[in-house]
Amino acid sequence: MLATQKSLSLLNVMVMIPDIRKLSKEELTQHFQEMGEKSFRARQVHEWLWQKSARSFDEMTNLSKELREKLKHLFLLNSVSVATSQVSKDRTIKSGFRLYDGQIIEGVLIPTDERMTACVSSQVGCSLTCKFCATGKLDRIRNLDAAEIYDQVAIIKKQAEDNYAIPLSNIVYMGMGEPLLNYSNVLKSIERITAPDGLNMSPKRITVSTAGIAKMIMKLGDDGVKFNLALSLHAANDEKRNKIMPINEHNTLEALREALRYFYSKTESRVTYEYIVFNGFNDELVDAKELAEFCQTVPCKVNLIEYNPIEGGEFVNAKEDKLEVFKNFLESRNIIVNVRRSRGKDIDAACGQLANKNKVASLPGSKVSDEKRTAL
Repeated sequence: MLATQKSLSLLNVMVMIPDIRKLSKEELTQHFQEMGEKSFRARQVHEWLWQKSARSFDEMTNLSKELREKLKHLFLLNSVSVATSQVSKDRTIKSGFRLYDGQIIEGVLIPTDERMTACVSSQVGCSLTCKFCATGKLDRIRNLDAAEIYDQVAIIKKQAEDNYAIPLSNIVYMGMGEPLLNYSNVLKSIERITAPDGLNMSPKRITVSTAGIAKMIMKLGDDGVKFNLALSLHAANDEKRNKIMPINEHNTLEALREALRYFYSKTESRVTYEYIVFNGFNDELVDAKELAEFCQTVPCKVNLIEYNPIEGGEFVNAKEDKLEVFKNFLESRNIIVNVRRSRGKDIDAACGQLANKNKVASLPGSKVSDEKRTAL
């Protein structure tokens, strides 16, 4: 009852007070003019929010203290904070992020010799129930807004710089949730991440991964997106894909083929197929042949992904010799293939493992026990 009252109270406050990061630069300028402030102050605040990634008004040190106090009373700044951090033996960093309403999501910094990659979430939980994914065992609570996605990137970017002195190079929307079921906020977050008056990252360094929602893939084409698209395929056979990904029942492989052809005709962007190779399920030569045939749909590349076990899961990773035969067959058909090895598996930070396993309390103001923290 107390948690419900807190949530209702928070909702009432949000209805009355606008979230400053939901305002455009023009709307922000109008608010400042109505406040009797000079227009350049709005530009300064916009810069603090989206270029300097300020998560409180107190950080805006080129504003007077009086103005900062005024902003606190007039606007909400629903910033994301780090509730927990864990560091893997391979240097991967997984963070539990607390949202303004107390919900917890997870994001990951994945360091390799070639790049620093942020893996970010787009929803609290997920509604797709993929059989091999820990997040799929959770309920979908709500979509993240664009600023909450942006904050994950900004925090992970700082983790890369502070811990490894290397700038963030890539972003993948492969964390909790299905990005194309939060289409508007995902695209708004990418706009802020790539904008010259935002983080100014190249869209070609960003990949959005989908379980396969045909009509939304076509919408990406209509919107002429510049970022990369990845399809979590995992089987190029409807019967098998239905077993592990219920979404395939309404987004069949043929429907996905049509959507991908449309997407490519609009963007001319090569698509990536993600394919987890499961032992005894989709690791035979016949599976490789079906995948090779699907790869004829549009120019593409294939990421063969090591399976990461989850609690209560029914699958195990394919044997190395099977994986090698699978890879060699695809390459014999002139398909670009990368084998992606798991990183952060020891802290449940690898692909498919994000599920707030530490059970960080999802109540505003709750404390996380020290034993569930690993200092950076």
